[in-house]
Amino acid sequence: GGCLAATEGTRAKGRARGHARVRCAGVPTRTRVARGDMMAAVGRSAVFKGFASASASAASGVAHGWRRQAALAASAPAKAAATPFLGKEAGRCNNVLAAARTGLAGLSASQGTGTFRHASSSSPVVMSATAVERASALEGKTAPHGGELVDLMVSDPAERKRLVASCQGRVIECSDRNACDVELLVVGGFSPLNGFMNQEDYESVVEKMRLPSGLLFGLPVVMDTNDEAIQPGMSVLLTYQGQELAVLEVDSKFSPNKPLEAKKCYGTSSLEHPGVQMISMERGKYYLGGKVHGLDLPTRVFPCETPAQVRASLPADCDVVAFQCRNPVHKAHYELFTRALDAENVGKDGVVLVHPTCGPTQDDDIPGVVRYKTYVVLKEEVANDRIRWAYLPYSMHMAGPREAIQHMIIRKNYGCTHFIIGRDMAGSKSCLDGEDFYGAYDAQNLAKEMSGELEVDTVPSLNVVYTEEEGYVTADVAEAKGLHVKKLSGTKFREMLRAGEDIPEWFAFKSVVKVLRDETKKA
Repeated sequence: GGCLAATEGTRAKGRARGHARVRCAGVPTRTRVARGDMMAAVGRSAVFKGFASASASAASGVAHGWRRQAALAASAPAKAAATPFLGKEAGRCNNVLAAARTGLAGLSASQGTGTFRHASSSSPVVMSATAVERASALEGKTAPHGGELVDLMVSDPAERKRLVASCQGRVIECSDRNACDVELLVVGGFSPLNGFMNQEDYESVVEKMRLPSGLLFGLPVVMDTNDEAIQPGMSVLLTYQGQELAVLEVDSKFSPNKPLEAKKCYGTSSLEHPGVQMISMERGKYYLGGKVHGLDLPTRVFPCETPAQVRASLPADCDVVAFQCRNPVHKAHYELFTRALDAENVGKDGVVLVHPTCGPTQDDDIPGVVRYKTYVVLKEEVANDRIRWAYLPYSMHMAGPREAIQHMIIRKNYGCTHFIIGRDMAGSKSCLDGEDFYGAYDAQNLAKEMSGELEVDTVPSLNVVYTEEEGYVTADVAEAKGLHVKKLSGTKFREMLRAGEDIPEWFAFKSVVKVLRDETKKA
């Protein structure tokens, strides 16, 4: 099944490119090629790991890709020219899907394993129940970054015990930020990484924004320490607030060039930037790289579904638009991400995944637990089937353009095909004079530039304003019609909350205001 998927994926990619030039003018080429890439990559994974079910996921994903193109064709003639080609490719991919799914029938529920035997092969492939779960998370969805969704959790009790024993008492207590990184590594949010970056990986990402393989990666993912005794070849137990999270097999220990890291990743080496403060004043003097073996996920007040769980909850064969935020959602935000579903490059059956970061952000941001409570009540209030909600255990770096790339990669791993890029996304101001470190559209511009390579389409954030006459409209419409725009700054909003004043209903949802007011009183 894996061989078949890999072969068909390679052929499909070539056909996609050829037909894009000759017969399918106006049909987005990138998505056709991307689905072929995905089919080949996941098919190869099926060969290497013996997960025959993965070929079913790959084939389904490619078939979805072909079907999607007809809907997104730029013109009726282009659509007419493309349809026969797309139908043929969808049929071919569905044949792969049907063949691979035949293997699923042999899955034993009691034993958790099954066998798959392709008609052209006499060699059975053994699959685990976990493999089937992971395959279902991929089926009909966009491919993870690098082609495979990483899962580093160790389930075998004997292996877990052996790993802990190998640490010989060596322990690193994770910070809040470290714990977020460990969790995203273990569950595959940072796919294709299987551990903290070694020196070669780190320097490549700092200098080029790419892994040594050439694959894009926005920011380094590192474990820091001041412990002189820890050396390569050792294993270290990573703990967090009494929990044993993971074992790190150290294969690299190095002194990072922090000024260079700051300048390359944050665009400045000034301590006025919170990210530069973090790497300079919070992180230890050494960075450790190596493979991570997951033991447990941090216990949190708010649930953070894994990429596999989020993917399994998303509808297949449709676009998924990610909305990143680190603040409570107010009505302008809601207008912004619901209108994104009407963007020209989003399919008619698309959904929005509201995926806020609930880890550490800036010191003056609302705490993650409070933000989570506002999202829960808002989900109940709006009850919109086209809006999905999940929470991301990610620590914000405020790295502007670089962080936009990091967010796109993470959301791709969670199953998203599109990403809303806001004005001054992940931006930061000087803690001394309030000057912006990035231009208002720097993040948007870099995201657009890298969108094709990342295979994640960007959806620009609309500038939505509230008007007395027509409610929420885009700023250009308000200006053209001479409408009266009403404004309320974030600072004024917080002052009104503290003073117990009524918050205008046009600005915020009642349920969100109640949570914030209650939490303000507690504080």
